[in-house]
Amino acid sequence: MRARLLASAIFLISALPAVAAEGMWLPSQAPAMAEQLKKAGLEIPAAALADMNAAPMNAIASLAGCSASFLSPKGLVATNHHCAYGSIQYNSSAGNDLLTNGFLAKTLADELPAAPGSRVLVMEALTDVSAPMLKGITPAVTGKARTDMVEANRKALISACEQTPGRRCDVRSYFGGGTWYLQRMIEIRDVRLVYAPAGSVGNYGGEIDNWMWPRHTGDFSFYRAYVGADGNPAAFSKANVPYQPRAFLKPATGDLKEGDFVMIAGFPGVTERYRTAAETTAYYSDIYPTQQRLLTEYSDLLMRESKTEADHIAYASILKGSDNYKKKIKGQMDAAVTADLAGTKARAGAALSEWAARPENRRTHALAISNYDAIINEELVATRATLVNGTLNRAQLLSAARQLFRWANERARPDAEREPGFQDRDRQLLIDRLNLIDRRFVARIDRLVLEQALAEVQKLPEAQRNLALEKAIAEIGLDRLYAGTQLTSAAERLAWLDRPVEAFAASEDPFIRVAVASFAADMVSESRMKDRLGRLHATRVPFMAAVQAHAAAQGQLLYPDANGSLRFTYGQVQGRPIEDGKAWTAFTTPRGLLEKESGKEPFNSPARLLAAVKAGNWGKWASPALGTLPVNNLSTTDITNGNSGSAVLNARGEFVGLAFDGTLEGMLSDWAVDDATNRTIAVDSRYIFWVMDKVDGAHHLLREMGLTPSQ
Repeated sequence: MRARLLASAIFLISALPAVAAEGMWLPSQAPAMAEQLKKAGLEIPAAALADMNAAPMNAIASLAGCSASFLSPKGLVATNHHCAYGSIQYNSSAGNDLLTNGFLAKTLADELPAAPGSRVLVMEALTDVSAPMLKGITPAVTGKARTDMVEANRKALISACEQTPGRRCDVRSYFGGGTWYLQRMIEIRDVRLVYAPAGSVGNYGGEIDNWMWPRHTGDFSFYRAYVGADGNPAAFSKANVPYQPRAFLKPATGDLKEGDFVMIAGFPGVTERYRTAAETTAYYSDIYPTQQRLLTEYSDLLMRESKTEADHIAYASILKGSDNYKKKIKGQMDAAVTADLAGTKARAGAALSEWAARPENRRTHALAISNYDAIINEELVATRATLVNGTLNRAQLLSAARQLFRWANERARPDAEREPGFQDRDRQLLIDRLNLIDRRFVARIDRLVLEQALAEVQKLPEAQRNLALEKAIAEIGLDRLYAGTQLTSAAERLAWLDRPVEAFAASEDPFIRVAVASFAADMVSESRMKDRLGRLHATRVPFMAAVQAHAAAQGQLLYPDANGSLRFTYGQVQGRPIEDGKAWTAFTTPRGLLEKESGKEPFNSPARLLAAVKAGNWGKWASPALGTLPVNNLSTTDITNGNSGSAVLNARGEFVGLAFDGTLEGMLSDWAVDDATNRTIAVDSRYIFWVMDKVDGAHHLLREMGLTPSQ
C-alpha cells in the first residue's frame, strides 16, 4: 500500500508539498496557508480566498447540490450540463426534446424558467458560531435532549440571520460537531435556462465514459439569475431583471498547460476521511454493497419500464442520477480492495490509540476513542436500515402524502418549534417539490417502484420497519391506491398544504390514508434517531478533538470533512501513468473524439460539431502548447460529489474550465486520498467557448463574458 494513502488514512495532513493534491480547505484557512499556496504557484494574495465580498470566492455559487460561478455582470451562471439536466428535462416534452437537441436563448425573453426548486445561492458571509451553537451543552447532556438543544440553538441562529430579506442561512458542523459555521447566502429564486449544448455534446460518452479517462465531454450549461427590479430576490416574474453579482470571474486569455497551478472553488458534498476502521468495514462490507444493489435494481426498473418517449423524458434526470451514483459506489468498492483500505484504517486507528494511551493523553483522548467505538455499531445498523427504508420515498405520491401530513402536524406548532424542513421558510421549497412531480411521474412506473421498495423493506427485521405503513398499503391494495388517489393533480397536492390534521384524518384518498396510518410509527422512529444522534454527538466531538490534537502534536494542519459548504482545493494540471508503458495525458483533443465517434449513442456528435472538428476550425481557441483544441483535462485537485460545476481557476484566479468528474481509479478519495491515482476531470474553457462559437453560434453570450468570437 502506498505511503501516501497511509498518511491520509491516519487522518493527518502532512507538511504541504509544493503542489498539494489533498485537502478541501475552508476559505478562512487560506491566509495561514499563504506560503504554501505561493510556493504551489498561486499568484493572487492568499487572503483573497478568504474574502467573501470579492472575486474569486464571491463569484462562486451553490445550486443546492451542484456548484456554479458567475461569468458576467448580468448574472450569467456557468455549471455542468448534468447539473442543469433537471431543468433541461423539465422543459422537454415529446416533440420538443431539449435533452437531445439542446437549447439556446437568443434573447433574455427567450430564456426558460428552470425546474421548480432551482436556486442560485451566493455566499455573503461565513461566521464561526461554535460558542452559541454549543451554549448550554455539557458532557452530561446527551441523547435526545442534546439533539433538541443543538437544533434549538441552530434554528435561533438561522432565524436571526434570515431577518435580512432574500437570505437563506444555514449552520453546518465541522470536525464532528465541535465547530460550527453560519453561512449567509443570497437566495435567488428566479433561475432561467440560457444555454445547453446538444445532449451528444453535454453527455458525450454517456455511462460508458462516466468516471473514465480519456473523456471528450462538453459537460457545461448556462443559467441566468434574476431578481426583482429593486435588486432583491423575488419569485419568477417577467418584470424581473438579471442579477448583478458583486463579483464575476474573468475568462483566462493565456494558455493553460500541463504542470500549471489550478484551483477549484465549490461546494463539495460529503467525505468520510475521519471514519474509523470499524465504520470503514461496515460501509464496504454491507452498506455500500446494499446501496449499489438497490440503485442498480432501481435503474434497471426505470430503463425496462420507460417504453415511450414521454416515459424516457419523465425519468431521464432521475435515471441519470441513479446510474451515476451506482457506478461511483462500485468504483469505490473496487478501489478499497486494491488499496487495502480496511487494513490501512486499522493501522491508522492503532497509531491514534497508541498516541492517546500516553500518560499525558490517557484521561482525555483515550477515553474519547473508547466511548466513540462503543456507540458506533448502533449507528451503523441504523444507517443501513435508513438506506433501505428510504427506497419507499422513491414512490412519488407516497412521499408527497407523507410530507404533506407531516407539514399539517408541524403547522399546528409555533414556527420556532417546528422540525427543520417544515418551518415557514421551507414552504416554497415544498411547493416546488410537489410541482416537480407533474413532469417526472408516470403512475404505472411509480407503482412498480413502490412494489420494488416494499419487497426490499420487508427483508428488514420488523423492529426496523414501519409495519403500520405496510399494513395500510396491504389493506387498501395497490390497484385502489393508484386508481383512487387525487394526488396526481398538482392543484390537489398544493391544496393539502393548507388543510388541518383533521382533514387528513377524515380523507378517503388512499395515499393520504397511508400517510396518516404510518405517522405515529414515523415519529417513534424519529425520536429514537434523535436519541441516537445525541449520544453520537456527545462521543464524536471528543473523538474528533483527539484526532485534531494528534495532528497538532505533529505540527500538521487539518481540514474538516466536506459537508456541502464552500471550500477550495488546489493542485496542478497533470496526467498520470496507469500501467507499464501506458500513461494518461493531461489533455484530450478532438482527435480522440473522432476516434470514439460511431454515429450511435452515446458517441454520436452533432453533424455541425463533426464538420467543424474535421475542418480543424479551432479559431482563436487552440492551445499554443498543444497545437490543437483542448477538450478535457486532468488535475491533481481534490473534489467529490457537489463539486460538479465548480469553477476551475488558474494562478491568477481566472476561469479556465468546469470540474465535472473523477476517475474510477481515484474513487477511494472520499475516504482516503492517494496522490498517484486521484485526478479531477474538467471541461476546458477553450472547448466550452469553441462549441459556443463554432458549433452553436452563442456569440452574444461570448460577448457578454468579454470574449470576442472568432472571425
